[in-house]
Amino acid sequence: MFPQCSVFIATSLDGYIAREDGAIDWLEKANKLVPPGEDCGYQVFMSTVDALVMGRNTFDLVTTFPGWPYGATPVAVLSRSLVALPSGLPPSVSLHRESPIELVDHLGKLGHKHLYIDGGLTIQSFLRAGLIGEMIITTVPVLLGSGRRLFGSLEADVELEFMSSRAFPFGFVQSRYRLATGT
Repeated sequence: MFPQCSVFIATSLDGYIAREDGAIDWLEKANKLVPPGEDCGYQVFMSTVDALVMGRNTFDLVTTFPGWPYGATPVAVLSRSLVALPSGLPPSVSLHRESPIELVDHLGKLGHKHLYIDGGLTIQSFLRAGLIGEMIITTVPVLLGSGRRLFGSLEADVELEFMSSRAFPFGFVQSRYRLATGT
């Protein structure tokens, strides 16, 4: 059985997840408004996830963080250009070149039931393959004007079912969607 694939991501009000060069300084600045102890549901979400799938750009960004943020949680890095993983990563990190469907099938056979899909291009490819079941999108009150979009072009409309929305007093708005079935 295929694992459930979910997205948990922040975006600017105009739909960007990073600047053209991949910088997320705007998000880091906005996160300073978040009160201590508030994580906008991230830990609750992560408690349901048993593996992550991220693209090369997201992986490159994560490796610049002070420490590896995912502990022993398995992380599948999806890249066609990366030949090998850098040293110093936990053994739970693996490199993959499969298509999204092949990768999800592979991870399902390893016993994973809920995958966190992260990174703009990776999310877009999983969405095009019909693999995303749920999206939790936190909108940050900033307009970037340009950058890397969360969603790219699609061959057809993707119908979503609105599940819930939550406004935080510091200006973030988090919406949860499920992909509509039968569309």
